Amino acid sequence: MALQERIQLAPAFLLHQRPYRESSALLEVFTEHHGRIGLIARGVRSARSKQRGDLQPFRPLRLSWQGRGELGTLTSVEADGALNRLQGKALYSAFYLNELLMRLLTRHDPHAALFGYYRDALHRLAGSAQLEAILRVFEMRLLQEAGYALQLDCEAHSGEALRANARYDYHLESGPQALSGDSPGGFVFSGASLMAMAREDLAEAAVLADAKRLLRAALKLYLGDKPLKSRELFKSLET
Repeated sequence: MALQERIQLAPAFLLHQRPYRESSALLEVFTEHHGRIGLIARGVRSARSKQRGDLQPFRPLRLSWQGRGELGTLTSVEADGALNRLQGKALYSAFYLNELLMRLLTRHDPHAALFGYYRDALHRLAGSAQLEAILRVFEMRLLQEAGYALQLDCEAHSGEALRANARYDYHLESGPQALSGDSPGGFVFSGASLMAMAREDLAEAAVLADAKRLLRAALKLYLGDKPLKSRELFKSLET
């Protein structure tokens, strides 16, 4: 019989929860050293639960759990910092990040660097008006950490460094391919835009628009046809 794993006070964020049985909940959490995991929080929805108040999205947490297999059992919750105060578009953007993590990361696959990127992105969303740039940078980092990094620094076939004044037809599964003359190409970007994305420099409106166009296509490739619920909510907020 396999021994039960016991984890104590692991840094984590709650990504999603749903009711389970009469007073419990099923949690999806993103942890610094254990990746995305599923936990059963027994009795957490009861009025007497001491864990209920701390189990909120976007709050740094310290979680303890035990168990083996696909689902563990939550044993303790501690707040590990202040709740990120998110409102309006910033709140919807944070839910979008959570959904991306849920859809793109497999369970029990550690991503310590991505955990730090996520924590920093929440902090920046709470205090910045540059929401689009924050989201695009996180999307690029998430794709890289998940094994789907965009090639942004060299031409796909030759391996030569990109040229700022050149035009490139971007192939999502291989990278940019140089266009000659006035060739119309297909999914076209300037070398300057791709190089700026590689530096995570999205200050120019044209580069930010190109980053959104490229990342929207790349995410669709790996997420499939199932729409993102958070994106639909964001659209409803804008109408």
